[in-house]
Amino acid sequence: MSGARTVSITKQEKAAQIEEVTALLAAAQTIVVAEYRGLSVEAVTKLRKQARGQGVKLHVLKNTLARRAMNGTAFKGLSEKLVGPLMYGFSSDPVAAAKVLAGFAKDNDKLVLKAGAMANFVMDEKGVKALATMPSREELLAKLMATMQAPIGQFVRTLNEVPSRFVRTLAAVRDAK
Repeated sequence: MSGARTVSITKQEKAAQIEEVTALLAAAQTIVVAEYRGLSVEAVTKLRKQARGQGVKLHVLKNTLARRAMNGTAFKGLSEKLVGPLMYGFSSDPVAAAKVLAGFAKDNDKLVLKAGAMANFVMDEKGVKALATMPSREELLAKLMATMQAPIGQFVRTLNEVPSRFVRTLAAVRDAK
């Protein structure tokens, strides 16, 4: 009887994990998967800290549970790439997960990028690395704001120049007398 109870708890835990991953998928714009075999606990802790700082959620999941959660979503194409012990990076920023995992993989050869996905688009390792080189949403917004402020700044300097020129002209006339 206790054996049957253990199985039902395990099924409940699996259902809870699938539900959790489904919620992560609903909020994510990008998923990146990497093989973490051989990474030390310190390295994984450092990676998780970097990921948290960038708004990336890292999870180690059983691939069968991840496939079940992806079934029926825009990320279902990634299911074919889920082989081996994988770490999943979920992010609502389209480039954050790729930046964090690709950046960490440069310094740690034990972390191997395997694949990634955006809605209805699956990427291989090269695609994830290319995505990681793109500017983040915050960087793009900062560039846009700088571009929008440049003409306004020039306009203000031009308006400021008129009274300054007038004052300099008056000072020159005064000095001449």
